Amino acid sequence: QVQLVESGGGLVQPGGSLRLSCAASGSLFRLYAMGWYRQAPGKQRELVATITKFGSTNYADSVKGRFTISRDNAKNTAYLQMNSLKPEDTAVYYCNVDLLLSNVIAGTAGTWGQGTQVTVSS
Repeated sequence: QVQLVESGGGLVQPGGSLRLSCAASGSLFRLYAMGWYRQAPGKQRELVATITKFGSTNYADSVKGRFTISRDNAKNTAYLQMNSLKPEDTAVYYCNVDLLLSNVIAGTAGTWGQGTQVTVSS
């Protein structure tokens, strides 16, 4: 039943910042774990960050120290703040949610958004 809509992507120069949003429908968002994935053409899908219903976070080594995942349960929205962007961050970014963090990590979460394009280029 839950639906996700990502937004906030765009074209940014190396070193710049973007904040992605993942807006969810439904009343149980506060109980879900969520994650951000990214995939570039010809590349494997990569799990970027996760956040539990308690707010505990984890990050891929490739983005650690540069990206921050957060959530605002009152707004049914999750965020990915991306700083110090690099060309290698160029990808389509997807939000997903599941009641089980293990499903988010495994890529088997029941709900995915449509994705938002992030392009880092000078």
